[in-house]
Parts: sequence; structure tokens; C-alpha cells
Amino acid sequence: MTRMEPVTVVGLDAAGAPPHPALAPVLAAAGLVVGAARHLAAVPVPAGADTLTLGPLAPALHRLAEAVAAGVPTVVLASGDPGLFGIVRRLRAAGLPLRVVPAVSSVAAAFARAGLPWDGAAVVTAHGRDPRAALNACRALPLVAVLTAPGAGAAELGAGLAGWPRRLLVAEHLGTHAERIREVTPEQAAAQPWSDPHVLLSLATPDPAESAPDPAESAPDPAAPDPAPVPRVAAGGMRSDNQPAAAPAGGWALSETRYAHRDSMITKSEVRALVVARLRPRLGRLVWDVGAGSGSVGIECALLGAAVVAVEQDPRAGATIRANATAHAVTVRLVTGRAPQALAGLPEPDAVFVGGGGADVLAAVVARQPERVVLTLAALDRVAPAVGLLRAAGYTVEGSQLSAARLADLPGGSIRLAATNPVVVLTGERP
Repeated sequence: MTRMEPVTVVGLDAAGAPPHPALAPVLAAAGLVVGAARHLAAVPVPAGADTLTLGPLAPALHRLAEAVAAGVPTVVLASGDPGLFGIVRRLRAAGLPLRVVPAVSSVAAAFARAGLPWDGAAVVTAHGRDPRAALNACRALPLVAVLTAPGAGAAELGAGLAGWPRRLLVAEHLGTHAERIREVTPEQAAAQPWSDPHVLLSLATPDPAESAPDPAESAPDPAAPDPAPVPRVAAGGMRSDNQPAAAPAGGWALSETRYAHRDSMITKSEVRALVVARLRPRLGRLVWDVGAGSGSVGIECALLGAAVVAVEQDPRAGATIRANATAHAVTVRLVTGRAPQALAGLPEPDAVFVGGGGADVLAAVVARQPERVVLTLAALDRVAPAVGLLRAAGYTVEGSQLSAARLADLPGGSIRLAATNPVVVLTGERP
């Protein structure tokens, strides 16, 4: 069987460096060169080679397969590192043999322009998919790079980050004469247009509720010159285990002793384990913790990669939530106010934990139609109304009562079982 010659996929440097030396010989021998219009214009395509400007990918894949079958030497031009959210995945899925010559990716170039390390960063994309997952990654993690797309760029992401302590670095037209790097607040990003293509870096900053107001946060003067080309940003806290969104090394369903709390007002670890499992937190999802108390449920969702909004009416409990979030090195956005009124205007959640409040709070939550609603009830007379409300809103409901008995020491070295209060856990899931 004759071995098919591989398609050579060559990345053009996002940092503006000359093409890789391997490009010249493969171009000279190419019978077909495929790439975006700007890439085809940037390299010396030989006169005898056919070219195909990338648009819809399916026709290009068909043409490439025909060329490979016919033994035609083929080159695909791409941006930066084509193995990073690039065309390599689709070419491999089509069964094409590949040789990849990467260049500096736009993400690496953006971090280099900012003078920042990025070994602890999460890299996500808003291109060709629901941008909420990328937005929630920026809400949850201290350092995120986003590959943007028209309609899912700095303006849209900035609007969604309002209320989170973030600074944004927007890198436009990297590696070209039109390159521009700007550092802005989420509000500033949302208020202006941006050129495509651009890369967005989201960096955590001190929570404004815990620091003095920054005069630089005011709206920019339209007549003022652009900010300095090297933004003054900090890398933010990064995990020491090189896992920006992995399961927490210290585990979850942690003992109540790992959290500050008042008068035992905290979801017990046995209950919390089931609640967190039912909420299904992960990177890219947004969880509300309503009636947050100590914040333990929301904090454990954040430890598992989710973005979290904690709603709590008691300002003293709010201070406890902030302290616990800091102790566990996660971001939890705190909204101090009484539900259901405090829920108005919050970004749409994927899952909600209702740890406090009455039927009006649950009704306000299900009106937002999150995928999953989880609540805990100690009073049995509240179970049937809650189940009815969830079912009336179109949710499939399951529930269980948890009764835990913990080991406790007795005088003389004996051990007994000490019962905790039973709790009913209800889960509503939208079909």
C-alpha cells in the first residue's frame, strides 16, 4: 500500500516573526496551498500551485482529501500554533495525514507583550461555541486567555464580567503593523468597539470591596492617547500544582472546621457532598449560592472550577464568606441583599443552590430556568410545596433524606454515634 504524503500545516507567527524556514521548501514543491486570504497574501505562493481560500471548512476538507489521494503536495497555512484551538483538530478528524510546523501562538504572543508568565493560565475559546463557558472561566479563575470571535469578544466578555474584580488586556492584530495592546476594566471593554482578530487576557485583581477605590477606574477621556503599550498588570494568584481548573488537591466536602461560621450555620459536610454532586460544578458553569451563610457550598463549587455568585442578606455573614473564599484561594462574587429581590439583574445561572429563604425565593429561582436547582430542607412541611413548585415549572424532581451519625468519644475510651439533624435534599433538573 502506497504511503500517503502528509499535508504540511504551517503556522504563521502571531508575534510577527518571519515564517519558519521549513515553509520555503514545502511551498516551492506545493501543488495546492490552502489558507485564509490574509495568510495566502503573506507568503510567496508558487505560480504553478492552486490556491484555496478558507471559508466553510467542509469543501476545503474534501479538496484536501482529493489532493492527498492524488499525491499532490499540499500546504495549509494557519495562525500561530494550529494545534491550539486550531485547524489541526479538524484535519485529524477528517483522517488526513499531517505534518505540523507551529509558530508562536497568539496567546503566547499576548502574554509576552504583557511580560507575564502563563504556565498557570487557562486557555479557552469563544469561537464557534456558546461564549458563556469562556465568560464563566474568566469569572472563576485568576488568569484566563480567551480566543475571541466576532460577537464574542472583549466588549461582550467585558459586559459579562461587570461586578467581578478583573482587569482585561486586549491584544488586537498581533504581529501586524496595526498591533495594539490595551489594558482596560470590564466596563471600559464593554463600552467600545474592538478590531478582529483579538485575544483577551483576564486577570484577577483585589476585590474592590476589600480595597480603596482606584481613580483609574473612571471612564477614559476619548481625547486622551491610548494607554502605554506595556500594560501594568499583575499575574494574579496561580495554583502551584500547574492545574488551573483541576479538582482541588485538598479535596471537597471538607470538614466544617475548615470554614469560619457562626452558630453552626453551615451545610454539614455529608450534606454538602451530595449537594455539590447534584450541582455538577465545573469550569465554564455559573452557580448561584442563595442564602450562602458561610459560603461553603459556593466555595466548593469554585474549588471545582465553577464561577460562583453568593447571595446573602446578613452583612456579617458576607464578611465570613469573603474570609472563607480568601482562605481557600477562590473567587466568589458576593451580593449582599435579601432574596428574591437581590437576584434581579444577576447573570443567568447554570445551577442554583437554595440554602435559605421561602417559597418566594424558590419561585424566583425557577423563573430563571437554570438547568438544575438543589435545595436543602429541614422542615418536612416545606417538602411537598417545594416539589410541587419545581414540577409546575417543568423540572423533574428527585429527593432523599440524609441522616448522618458521627463518631464521638465517650469517657473511658469508648465510642458512640452522635446523630446530626436529618435534612431533605431536593434536586430539580430541567429536561
